[in-house]
Amino acid sequence: MARTKTASNAILYYEAGQSYVPTVVMTDSGDHTKFTSADTTWSGYEGKEPVVRPNGMITGGVITPAASGTDNLVDVTAGTCYVSGALVSVSAATDLEITRATSTDTHIICSVVVTSGSYAVVAGTDHTAFSTTRDATGGPPLIPVDSVEVGQVRLTSYTDAAIDSDEIFMVPGTHTERADYPVWDENWADGEIDFAAANPLIHTGATARKVFVAYYTPIFSEVSSATDFVPAETTHSVTSTQIYGGTVGATSATLGQGSFTTRLQTGVTDGLIDNKNKTLWFKFYPDRYRNEYILTQGVLGIARTFPAGAAIMANCTISASSTSIDKES
Repeated sequence: MARTKTASNAILYYEAGQSYVPTVVMTDSGDHTKFTSADTTWSGYEGKEPVVRPNGMITGGVITPAASGTDNLVDVTAGTCYVSGALVSVSAATDLEITRATSTDTHIICSVVVTSGSYAVVAGTDHTAFSTTRDATGGPPLIPVDSVEVGQVRLTSYTDAAIDSDEIFMVPGTHTERADYPVWDENWADGEIDFAAANPLIHTGATARKVFVAYYTPIFSEVSSATDFVPAETTHSVTSTQIYGGTVGATSATLGQGSFTTRLQTGVTDGLIDNKNKTLWFKFYPDRYRNEYILTQGVLGIARTFPAGAAIMANCTISASSTSIDKES
């Protein structure tokens, strides 16, 4: 007869501290949507949450026809952007020269960019018509890897003339590279972010922009004398409404709290007590001699009891915003 499997060899860890990882560039997974870090778990401890900074404009950087009215020139307002994970302030620029096509072609697209902390112009290749393909004749140019695209100027004549506002384009994701677009979700359990859409391949080598992150990794300590761990999981319920001739049912889902019980030493100075009401990671191994574990993140709640003739105990809850995650290793 097979032996009944128990959790007698289980072990529970909690996030007792954090280790800082300074700003690093993330790895494009290849679909230009998912970007990963070298660490698989980011801390969510208050004040130590990850800071994600994709290269891109944040404020300002509005391109307008040159106030001087001089041919082929534009002005750009002061702005801020993220470059290599750092906030960069860019001074306003006046009379930036936009390249026009030659007499044999008519159409050209020029990108206004932030390079080395100031505005500059990168010209595309002229043609008889516009193209939407980067680096194609008549298309927008590829811009340097560490530059940020502010907007585009599209001209249809090689004859010198003042730039018109209708020739200036600044649509986020198409002509303007913004730090907050596309939006993304942060997956702290896997140390990655997932953009809502692919980042366009507008940089040298037909590559996506760089994405940077600074974060903390959790440092785990054992929860001594722990027992009765319950992961945060979803339960389902059914409600029904009686109608003529039958019944209509509906289902709903509820995320339950995780929980565990532990014996305390003093009930006051224990390390776990120091972290109550904080957002922590918990790592539970059903068998300490195997690789599988359950990862749960949530706010630690503690209810202590001080009996006269027994151990000081803490009934702990983990108020999670998402279900616990099963990990194979």
